[in-house]
Amino acid sequence: MTYWGFDGKPHTGQLVVNQSAADDMVKVFAKLYGFRYPIRRMQPVDAYKGSDDASIDADNTSAFNCRNATGSSKWSNHAYGLAVDVNPRENPYVYADGSNAHRNADAFVRRPLKKPGVINADDRVVKAFASVGWGWGGSWSGDKDYQHFSENGR
Repeated sequence: MTYWGFDGKPHTGQLVVNQSAADDMVKVFAKLYGFRYPIRRMQPVDAYKGSDDASIDADNTSAFNCRNATGSSKWSNHAYGLAVDVNPRENPYVYADGSNAHRNADAFVRRPLKKPGVINADDRVVKAFASVGWGWGGSWSGDKDYQHFSENGR
């Protein structure tokens, strides 16, 4: 998939999703490309030996990852290829108390925030995913997962 990097140049990455979501994700990321929305990198989590933390620390946009949901014993939507995390450094998972698990994301916790790659409520990235029926983790009550989009909104 082609995307704009933070260096202002086009790059090609890979996003592994469920077959049922593939066409919708092509549409969404085509819109993001048209917006020139910057993405740091886009590799399968396999490039990080399946480690969600390592992928997040690398600011990697990814989808499929066979793992449990954060703080749960249930499978994540990522385990089904029905969720995407976009620029996780710029769009961290923020606990209700305002903390986050990745120190390299401290400068990106508060919203709204005008910085490259950041996703804010009702911006064009949120609307691009909403156009195919996907929900945003930044709209959750309590904990906020600003990087997260999923088919069922969770």
